[in-house]
Amino acid sequence: MDHNRLALPVGTTLDRFIMRKQEDFPYATGELSQLLRDIALAAKIVNREINRSGLIDIAGAYGNRNVQGEDQQKLDVIANIRFIRALRNGGEVCTIISEEDEDIIQTGNTQGKYVVAIDPLDGSSNIDVNVSIGTIFSIYRRISPTGREGNSADCLQPGTHQVAAGYVIYGSSTMLVYTTGNGVNGFTYEPSLGEFFLSHPDIQTPKTGKVYSINEGSSESFSPGVAAFVKHCKDSSFSARYIGSLVADFHRNLLKGGIYIYPATAKDKNGKLRLMYECNPLAFIVEQAGGKSSNGEQRTLEIEPKTCHERCPVFIGSRELVEQAEAFLAQEIQEATKE
Repeated sequence: MDHNRLALPVGTTLDRFIMRKQEDFPYATGELSQLLRDIALAAKIVNREINRSGLIDIAGAYGNRNVQGEDQQKLDVIANIRFIRALRNGGEVCTIISEEDEDIIQTGNTQGKYVVAIDPLDGSSNIDVNVSIGTIFSIYRRISPTGREGNSADCLQPGTHQVAAGYVIYGSSTMLVYTTGNGVNGFTYEPSLGEFFLSHPDIQTPKTGKVYSINEGSSESFSPGVAAFVKHCKDSSFSARYIGSLVADFHRNLLKGGIYIYPATAKDKNGKLRLMYECNPLAFIVEQAGGKSSNGEQRTLEIEPKTCHERCPVFIGSRELVEQAEAFLAQEIQEATKE
């Protein structure tokens, strides 16, 4: 046996990486680091449940609908319980916004300094067919005084106020990708050791790409600007790639270059994705990786939220492609003004 292989380093664990990064901030007190560890722990538990879902009858529909009017899957409910429990027990979070709950969730941690917005299980319609799904989270520092429950002002902050954001993708391997505003790093889960290890340091998304991701089943209701941009992609021999799990589509484009689009349509006049726990966290990540995100006219992170479950259109990915899409939409507005 090659003894050199036995001595190869395993790599940097997520816990060690977080600890080292905390040292970069001389005034850090450790709460945010602990919060990230709590999310990682819940992700490990959810990963376990997903991997055995077909064996213990926790796949399939739960029988209820969430606040979005979407049919809940059993794993939606399980993931929601696991993440809320981890955030409540960790003690760092005062208030939670979850896709699965209509009202904001008070954790009882009145001294908690942070607010978390989370989609516990993105792409749940793909659970039963073994397609990649994910978790998306966003972290804000509360603005109300500690010692009392958090309020709506704590929750409804623009994306520019995020202190951290990330996602977990449960696929051929499980990865956690996050940023605290100082670059983007990805960690792959090693199940035999039960640890996330740094596998994708300092992720930089390509400036452009040859992939566009959009549900063309709704093409008849695209606005002229969106339709023109999609035609431009086809004329430029782009590849169409659409999985139907936001995290999976975003992750591929982040690493390889491309653009993901969920525009306003006749059916979904404000788009379908939620600003607080889908668009904002991914916009923070993509900007930290050198990309761009907008609603077609305005930077996603600068949108002032009005409700916890607010929806918005999104154009996100490689900077040059997002800017091209914005140009087509601006031309649409100009032509409409002339008429």
